[in-house]
Amino acid sequence: MSTPADLRSALVRHRSLQGVRIQDLDLRPYENLLLGRDDLEGLVVLGGQVSHELASHLRLHGALVFPSDSGAPINPYRSSLYQPGDLYQGLSAQGYASTPDALAYAWSQDASIARDVFVSLLRAIHDDSMTDALTDFLDGLPVVGVMGGHALERGTPDYDAAAHLGHAIAESGHIVLTGGGPGAMEAANLGAYTGDSARLEDALRQLAAVPSFRPSIDAWARLAMEVRTEIREGRLRDGSTGIRSVGIPTWFYGHEPPNVFCGGIAKYFSNALREDALLARCDAGLVVLPGAAGTVQEIFQAVTPLYYAPDDEHVPPLILVGVEHWTTTVPVWPALRSLADGRTLATVTHLVDDVRDVPALLTDGN
Repeated sequence: MSTPADLRSALVRHRSLQGVRIQDLDLRPYENLLLGRDDLEGLVVLGGQVSHELASHLRLHGALVFPSDSGAPINPYRSSLYQPGDLYQGLSAQGYASTPDALAYAWSQDASIARDVFVSLLRAIHDDSMTDALTDFLDGLPVVGVMGGHALERGTPDYDAAAHLGHAIAESGHIVLTGGGPGAMEAANLGAYTGDSARLEDALRQLAAVPSFRPSIDAWARLAMEVRTEIREGRLRDGSTGIRSVGIPTWFYGHEPPNVFCGGIAKYFSNALREDALLARCDAGLVVLPGAAGTVQEIFQAVTPLYYAPDDEHVPPLILVGVEHWTTTVPVWPALRSLADGRTLATVTHLVDDVRDVPALLTDGN
């Protein structure tokens, strides 16, 4: 249970609480009802607000109660996706180093707790909760993944092209899913976030003033938050509604800050879980912009299930953008063609030079 309504319904209807999981809820309004229950064997309470009296009662009757104050810089029991303001809290006043995002990365790298089993458990609970929240968030929605390198700078033609790609995909009714970081990922999320193309041009011009998160994450993130606020509050408003994109970053890559243009952010401690969460949900297609090692890893991780897919199974399109990059600079395309020979994979794998060719290929593949 992760909503007050779920808990209230269970208590009012006197449903058994044995084996139930209660996650990140304030139990104080229900304390008297819970104190009157003894069918608590196997109940697990993950964080939230629990008085000492109630915690003692729950444990006495066989429940497992995880402490709310875990010592972690973020809430490991969180039951919903992050919003940019959650991760960048304190950015304006104290700088990036003081934000929950930066503190969580430092916590993940702290050698003094590297073998602390409770810390490992908290990180695992957090990542599992992110997966659950992501599943609920994307339930039933068609998702197109956009992958690409973090080094792509604002103000460049390739950055602008990635933003227009994200815009076009979102306008077609798909959710844009990225790795949630800077560069090509930020551009795609920005394009999806800004639903009107003229307003998108304004945002691109503003962001070009700080091209990269290097050397200063502070300046990069502050400008992005300002632009995001303008889009949301009306100065760049485009009339779009609903969730148009999601980012899935990781603290494993601590040098890559999350971008702020996602409608929701599922951030993971485990990069392996993050990669699986990212690629497994691209049910309407995967678009890969130029990138380096991390992007190459994502290509072949995505190709594996496509390679082994039965002939009668629907296989979403895989579209690589950048002929010279993927044939010469990083020669992935020849390997893909060799793997795809004689398989369904051959019919859904594409290489284009212009992002404007992508929407039609996504439509043809679905």
